[in-house]
Amino acid sequence: MSIYARPVEILIDELGRLPGIGPKSAQRIAFFLLKADRVDANRLADAIISLKEHVSFCERCFNVAEGPECAVCTNPNRDPHVLCVVEEPKDIAAIEKTGAFDGLYHVLLGAINPLEGVGPESLKVRELALRVASEDIKEVILCTNPNLEGETTASFIANKVLAPFADLVVTRLASGLPVGGDLEYADELTLGRALAGRQGINKPESF
Repeated sequence: MSIYARPVEILIDELGRLPGIGPKSAQRIAFFLLKADRVDANRLADAIISLKEHVSFCERCFNVAEGPECAVCTNPNRDPHVLCVVEEPKDIAAIEKTGAFDGLYHVLLGAINPLEGVGPESLKVRELALRVASEDIKEVILCTNPNLEGETTASFIANKVLAPFADLVVTRLASGLPVGGDLEYADELTLGRALAGRQGINKPESF
């Protein structure tokens, strides 16, 4: 026999399906909503309904969009010759904050992760190849995360998906030690990439 009313149990179960929300967090959120004003609870419910009714994935790059294409794809001031490949739409927001990139994006909607049953066929890699073949793209920047899944995904795209395009420049984001960081706290991958990408002090070129 459940100790909570059925609607509370259903809400806890549904909240528990969200990423990063465990049973205790789901229970805490459920009771927060139960004690909240009806206006606040309805506003949250309306926001979720509006999201599902009006927002989808861009037909071109798979960023979030309110129409067929997202604001980046429809912006005539973006450089159409450079394509930045990211794992999730949230990664676009992070890059846009830098103000250092004015090209287009392609969202994979994930990364290769065999342990989770995510293979290349689950990602938007075929669509990436079709864009490179049909659009006048000169460079593809692989901006997947610097972890095992991201590295595997970037390697697969570079060596399998984009290899047939002989004139295409494929680059990877530079990575290394963060400013203010200590060597003893750096992991092997980060330190190794920092060494590989080292630069001369008296020359701007890399070794």
